[in-house]
Amino acid sequence: MLNTEQRNPHTTHIDKMSTADMMRVIQNENMNAAAAIEKELSRISAVVDAITERMQKGGRLFYVGCGTSGRLGVLDASECPPTYGVSYDTVIGIMAGGEAALSRAGEADEDSYEDGQRDLNAYHITKNDSVVGISVSGGAAYVIGALESAKKVGALTVALSCNEGCPIEQIADLGIHPDTGAEVVTGSTRMKAGSAHKMILNMISTAVMIKLGHVYENLMVNLEPSNIKLRDRMIRITCDITGLSYENAEKLLEKNDFSIRTAIASLQ
Repeated sequence: MLNTEQRNPHTTHIDKMSTADMMRVIQNENMNAAAAIEKELSRISAVVDAITERMQKGGRLFYVGCGTSGRLGVLDASECPPTYGVSYDTVIGIMAGGEAALSRAGEADEDSYEDGQRDLNAYHITKNDSVVGISVSGGAAYVIGALESAKKVGALTVALSCNEGCPIEQIADLGIHPDTGAEVVTGSTRMKAGSAHKMILNMISTAVMIKLGHVYENLMVNLEPSNIKLRDRMIRITCDITGLSYENAEKLLEKNDFSIRTAIASLQ
């Protein structure tokens, strides 16, 4: 039986626990999810370097998944453009069942190998692209179809699961498999496993974007002033870098089409 499908002895009688005890046992398992990532750091690093190498040649990063895994991939991809100023076709999330499945579960969608191939092939994958297949169990046919399709064209393939030696890991060039173990509610992998995968996807995209030059020191210098909060953040970032007052930093940005990089360059 898969580790993620086993019963958790710490929560066998969770239905009889007080709310406070329930929160404590869930939090203990949350901590275990974070701890499971520790053993995967070298694998995550290898994935980051491999993806970065291809993206420096013009490649794209794809996340492919089903259910919670798919939603997490779409979430991470959708947050890259506003955070790092990259285009929406730089990091792309593909989910079994399409956009409708983001808000309404379609559990059967993960069983179609052909749909996984079709949905990925629609993007005309090249050898410079990277495809991360996300499946907690590691056996989703949709993800397998996508990964095998990517391998045919020489794209980098990565398996993100919670079960070592699973089918997608046997297909992929690189694998990451945090052992998050049995869930609080048996088989509810949107919990610990999902939390671990969310953190790992954040780590991958953040590190790749840093290595591609979209971050100066630890500052987001490719932001777009698309709302009041981001405009204010851009001004404060410019203050941090230049030492200017808030008012003068705002004026500098206004003179330079609200581009932090251009504004800073104008002072050199």
